[in-house]
Amino acid sequence: MTFSIEQLSFQENGLIPAVVQDFHTGDVLMVAYMNAEALEKTIDTGEAWFFSRSRQELWHKGATSGNRQLVKSIAKDCDGDSLLVQVEPLGPACHTGNNTCFYRTEWETEAPNRNAVRNVVEVIRKRQANPLEGSYTTYLFEEGIDKVLKKVGEEASEVIIAAKNEDPEELTWEIADLVFHTLVLMQQSNVTINDINEELVKRHIAKTEAKQ
Repeated sequence: MTFSIEQLSFQENGLIPAVVQDFHTGDVLMVAYMNAEALEKTIDTGEAWFFSRSRQELWHKGATSGNRQLVKSIAKDCDGDSLLVQVEPLGPACHTGNNTCFYRTEWETEAPNRNAVRNVVEVIRKRQANPLEGSYTTYLFEEGIDKVLKKVGEEASEVIIAAKNEDPEELTWEIADLVFHTLVLMQQSNVTINDINEELVKRHIAKTEAKQ
């Protein structure tokens, strides 16, 4: 697939705004600017390049910090005057060390929960790397794989019972328990959320191609 730079509407200064989004989580990481050369380098290298308005020069994201961004896709908006760059970040996007430059919420009506599972995974990862006395997650890791498997089996049975009871609230609770213990099992077995996502995508593609 080719990208036609000629179809873009650059500003008078030769720049176009680029919204950078985490390919996996959907989080907006940063907003930067590209000129034609930065966009060409991004496409050629598969890594994010931008143009610094303050320094008036090209910059390769992560060249100094190591927090590079592997580009997965680039989309233009309906007017062709801004870009959406989806990336796999190899570290924090913000110079402050935060994952995103938009880490300070000034106003909201409701806190988002779209990344609840990933947040739980991060807590599980930290408990494995840094055990905390009194933590249930730490206890599971200390007991080992057999204990975790036993809990997954127990929670799966409780999901079945809740479903048979036709109680949505109970079923929600039990599924959440099953998901949590499955995530602990995944962490212990070096399986990631991205691995599961990719497997599901492969299956969807295979089914779609089989119907063609």
